Amino acid sequence: MLKFIGSSNIKNFMKHYLESEGEWFRDKDVIDIPAGSGYTSSIVASLGGKVRAYDLFPQFFTAEGLNCEEADLAEQLPIEDESADMLICQEGIEHLQDQLAVLKEFNRVLKPNGRLLITTPNISHLRAKVSYLLTESDLYKRMPSNELDGLWFSGDNKMYFGHIFLINAQKLRTLATIAGFRLNRILTVKASIASLLLSFIYPLILLVNGYAYLRNVYRKDEYEISDKKRVYSEIFKLNIHPITLYGKHIFWELIKDPEIVLRVNRNEDGII
Repeated sequence: MLKFIGSSNIKNFMKHYLESEGEWFRDKDVIDIPAGSGYTSSIVASLGGKVRAYDLFPQFFTAEGLNCEEADLAEQLPIEDESADMLICQEGIEHLQDQLAVLKEFNRVLKPNGRLLITTPNISHLRAKVSYLLTESDLYKRMPSNELDGLWFSGDNKMYFGHIFLINAQKLRTLATIAGFRLNRILTVKASIASLLLSFIYPLILLVNGYAYLRNVYRKDEYEISDKKRVYSEIFKLNIHPITLYGKHIFWELIKDPEIVLRVNRNEDGII
């Protein structure tokens, strides 16, 4: 579902999600990373969750009655295996070069069937697609990410990159699957008005994606058709989903799924 009026601040949508889950949080172990000022950590604590907050810059954490430990998402997290029921990563993954590594770390610290809440700016909506076509930037009035404005903080041997590593919906889905997650829910965010104005191209998007789906499902290769239908239908549905095309943010609930089995092609020299 998309919201068409009000603030686009993702914190408000996170707050709504957390409060809508209510009693689920009581006595649950929840990791908030990057925790920032502690706004989300405070909400989890108010719902009865046992929150553990981490950030690269814990000095900015101001949530009363809670502590924040230093942790770098680019490194192994100082958290025990399978120790959390939920992990919240709010506006963090787009700052990281090795996004698969951090998703694997999230999987490591979550209990089986634990939840991962992840948000990131959406570069798969229509306005961003057009902006990238014109300037290779997610927003037409900005220059592409570069060395001048791509480094937000540095010092004490720390680097905090800006939006150099923005990730689109399909890449995030694929990396999350490789890391052992399945997409459970696409959650409410604010609509991009500029993207809504581009709705006239939706029939073309539907047609092209439908053709690509059919062509790939029924081509001759070594994959089982049931596997191709399962994977390619997920890709197709995500590509035409209204929130993917019109939402300002990606806001997903992912589940750590021990049943995910990745199949790869091999030849005598190894993995293709």
